[in-house]
Amino acid sequence: HNLKQSITSNLKFNKMISNTGEIPVLSGGSIDVGAIKRPTQVTSRRTKIICTMGPACWDVVNMEKLINAGMSIARFNFSHGDHDSHKACLDRLRAAANNKKKNIGVMLDTKGPEIRTGFFAHGKKKITLNKGEKLILTTNYDYLGDEHKLACSYPALTKSVTPGQAILVADGSLVLTVLSCDDADGEVTCRIENNCSIGERKNMNLPGVIVDLPTLTEKDINDIVNFGIKNNVDFIAASFVRKGDDVHKIRKLLSDNGGQHIRIICKIENLEGLQNYPEILQLTDAIMVARGDLGMEIPPEKVFLAQKYMIREANIAGKPVITATQMLESMINNPRPTRAECSDVANACYDGTDCVMLSGETANGPYFEQAVQVMARTCCEAESSTHFDSLYQSIRNSTRGRYSMCAAESISSSAVKTGIDIGAKAIVVLSESGATARHIAKFRPAMPVAVLTPSDSVARQCFGILKGCHSYIVDSLEDTDLLVQEATAEILRAGVAKEGDPFVVVCGTNYGKGATNQVKVQYVGRDAVSVGHYRNDCSIM
Repeated sequence: HNLKQSITSNLKFNKMISNTGEIPVLSGGSIDVGAIKRPTQVTSRRTKIICTMGPACWDVVNMEKLINAGMSIARFNFSHGDHDSHKACLDRLRAAANNKKKNIGVMLDTKGPEIRTGFFAHGKKKITLNKGEKLILTTNYDYLGDEHKLACSYPALTKSVTPGQAILVADGSLVLTVLSCDDADGEVTCRIENNCSIGERKNMNLPGVIVDLPTLTEKDINDIVNFGIKNNVDFIAASFVRKGDDVHKIRKLLSDNGGQHIRIICKIENLEGLQNYPEILQLTDAIMVARGDLGMEIPPEKVFLAQKYMIREANIAGKPVITATQMLESMINNPRPTRAECSDVANACYDGTDCVMLSGETANGPYFEQAVQVMARTCCEAESSTHFDSLYQSIRNSTRGRYSMCAAESISSSAVKTGIDIGAKAIVVLSESGATARHIAKFRPAMPVAVLTPSDSVARQCFGILKGCHSYIVDSLEDTDLLVQEATAEILRAGVAKEGDPFVVVCGTNYGKGATNQVKVQYVGRDAVSVGHYRNDCSIM
């Protein structure tokens, strides 16, 4: 009966569903020529955009352009730069956010553990390697290499690889096949599989190998404690998280140093992380599908499968998920993306991603503003062909099929369903920690979600990463009626609704208890007045 009901519902609404699902309905039923000709409504975008800071965009004026174009989180890549340069950039970002009155989140992306080749002899900066020749890798990192022998920074190399295994160097531009391992001398003999010229200190990947490296290096710990916590960043994107214990260690480091409010984003970048994904997902605050290194660790033709798997599981768990790497890569040098890149962004939205991320496109390219604009428009087009009412039911059914919902999650589900049933123009969430806002965002409401919170960091976190959420910082949540009255005035002022339109309010009856237990329906009325309760507003529209 339920299957028949689902099929009827999907046929009725021509829902854009994946043809990897169990319901026998072709995807794309909601798309016609009219959808292609219709102007893009950029103000309706729900998917969030993360922009990497870099020389191309890191002055105040350019950061304001990124904010206007749609940036919700600024990513600071700690693989490059020092604390002083990052702090100067952070100060400029906060000035730009304040100028634009937006709650822009700040992400510290750790460098993480790495394996690299060594330096060359005789002052050489490049060497040329020829297909079919042998190359020895030595674990003596002091060795100065040449075309016949190179140093490798991974001490356990000889114990980790076996004959026949591939080693990828310089983002896969050089492919080696292991021929033999000499543990006594710390050397691995390889065959060169392609002609290639490489420079010093290039990254190395060992596909399928469980590497014996810490998730947090000394540099990462220093960056998190002495920059991230000290400067009150909102997110730590932890590189190469491979198991649940890694999350525990990061959480303890934050807690022990006064950074327990910072959210952890686990970057899944290798096969071990994929294999332990359910455990990692349960413990983390959010996920990043880091397709760059992941494409080195698993076959590139399987990366899209990993992406769909991770996004779906995160959607069911109610954890925000970011899709990253090479989304609009060609826009580092070109003012327009390739058609394949736009399709990649749109398909990530169809998969269910909460955020999409730009790296070199904003950090290094002259077309940083255009990249964000194209990404925003593409997300909007993907969302315009999604039937959110059916999506709500799909997420709810998938969740109930997996586990019993907690009280807060059930209340949030009911709030979204109420909004659907009454045609609500917005959902207003009163939240101290942001947990209720995350539960609401999980169920993908079609209407905008306004999160009212007294916490600056929660406001940045909700606006930064939660799909469809906009945040307001308020002085207190104690006077619910006053906040609802102001929300009504703001909804009118923003043009989200007109007089008499309904909206849903989600809150707790006992302020300070940290529990959401009430869903209310309010109507926009003439008596809605602004009492100046909000500060540092982020417009609902």
